[in-house]
Amino acid sequence: MIALLQRVSHGSVFVDGVAVGQIGQGVVLFLGIEKGDTAQQVGKLAERVISYRLFADGDGKMNNSLQDTAGGLLIVPQFTLVADTGQGLRPGFEPAAAPADAEPLFDAFVEAARALHGQVAVGSFGADMQVNLTNDGPVTFILNG
Repeated sequence: MIALLQRVSHGSVFVDGVAVGQIGQGVVLFLGIEKGDTAQQVGKLAERVISYRLFADGDGKMNNSLQDTAGGLLIVPQFTLVADTGQGLRPGFEPAAAPADAEPLFDAFVEAARALHGQVAVGSFGADMQVNLTNDGPVTFILNG
């Protein structure tokens, strides 16, 4: 699993012009699921995301997490994160898990995140989504699960 975290001042996801998820200050997380990813990875990665320190404390250092700030978490499924871009001019999607395998893991990740954190919004798995966000900082990290 690959999680791309972006600290934002706000974020939203639209499908067919309708907002399906939105947050204020917090993190927009793009989640890519690879072949071979397992349910055992889900809880560990969700806990790491919620606890990851990417918000400034009183001294301006990144010492606060979503838990500390009570910020929102917007989880967006994005299989293109796991694309093979090592050669040529076109990405290869061989590393990505098939939708039938990835969707249950995505749903399990959302459940794990909701169990750990109260403010979780979600994009739509398999949908053509329009994601709006204002990256704060900018602060962006990639976590491998």
